[in-house]
Amino acid sequence: METMEQNKISAEKAIALEDKHGAHNYHPLPVVLERGEGVFVWDVKGKQYFDFLSAYSAVNQGHCHPKIVSALLEQAQKLTLTSRAFYNDSLGEYEQFITSYFGYDKVLPMNTGAEGVETALKLARKWAYEKKGVSENEAKIIVCKNNFHGRTISIVSASNDEEARKNFGPFTPGIISVEYNNATALAALLSDKSIAAFLIEPIQGEAGVVIPDEGYLKKCYDLCKANNVLFIADEIQSGLGRTGKILACDHEGVHPDVLILGKALSGGTYPVAAVLASDEVMLCIKPGQHGSTYGGNPLACKVGIAALTVLKEEQLSENSERLGKILLKELQAIQAAYPDVVKTVRGKGLWAAMVINEKNGKSAWDVCVELMNNGLLAKPTHGDTIRFAPPLVINETQLMECVAIIKNTITLFQ
Repeated sequence: METMEQNKISAEKAIALEDKHGAHNYHPLPVVLERGEGVFVWDVKGKQYFDFLSAYSAVNQGHCHPKIVSALLEQAQKLTLTSRAFYNDSLGEYEQFITSYFGYDKVLPMNTGAEGVETALKLARKWAYEKKGVSENEAKIIVCKNNFHGRTISIVSASNDEEARKNFGPFTPGIISVEYNNATALAALLSDKSIAAFLIEPIQGEAGVVIPDEGYLKKCYDLCKANNVLFIADEIQSGLGRTGKILACDHEGVHPDVLILGKALSGGTYPVAAVLASDEVMLCIKPGQHGSTYGGNPLACKVGIAALTVLKEEQLSENSERLGKILLKELQAIQAAYPDVVKTVRGKGLWAAMVINEKNGKSAWDVCVELMNNGLLAKPTHGDTIRFAPPLVINETQLMECVAIIKNTITLFQ
């Protein structure tokens, strides 16, 4: 009989299979992972790494958190999917739990972040026509330049990233871009009475952990309130403890009219997303007007409750805030010591970015490959920026070990 060890796929074969049979829409680091636990992942050869990407903040609770996995397994053996054609015994419980958790009247459950954003856009338009009195087909949504809200046609219509947009047109109309971190520019646009909503990432993730000035979110929220415009927060990456608060908006006491969640809403075990809003907004959608076969399935409901419970029970937001300050201070010390290699660093909570000076033909990608060789996994964005986002279960000893890996790696690029 063949053993499990003999059946194991090699890294080379796994990469070759993906390259031959999969779409070429990603450019991964050359590492093949087979197991994860807490802050660690292991490749097919058994090498251990610190995960400093957390699946783009989907694994805030750590890989394979036992409480979340237990909830998944228990429900998977009972009932996984009913569709919304029938009631199930998990959805109402989850809806009560999540609306109470975040302080909203209603939730519309979806599966992925992109679906959540699409749902929020549809809600905003419906509300604009039925509550605000905007003329049919005239509603506009304001978005920020350099945003990232997903990959659907409507969402790339809201992007100014040429790589995301090129040859995917024609684009969805009714979307206006405004400069991020510029409340004055937003104010100038809000005089248009056909504006339905302002959609924003409180911190821009894909753009490279771009953090706005203190007070910016509150100014934008107040401007929206003064002009009867919905403030929609995309907290898919920035939410659920990543920045040191449950939501990034909490840093400024902003309660979005519409809140979009995903990623860590399942702790990385299953696709779960949610859109939360008031009755006034949510009840604009009636039966038959929006939905999802998998949205609100019993498996997702149990996983969502477990994932949110772990966040609070283990005080992961607080850990993120405390250790995030240490991480930023240490990264700033590395930048000060090696300014020829590191242009700048920034961060909030356990979400940081290091901008690399391209030098001697070496880029952020090369730094990430060397970090990988040294036992830490991170990924570049926009060519020169490395994002650092460890699972929020990391402890200070582990964090300092990671800081040492980052520092030692940077010294190689002097």
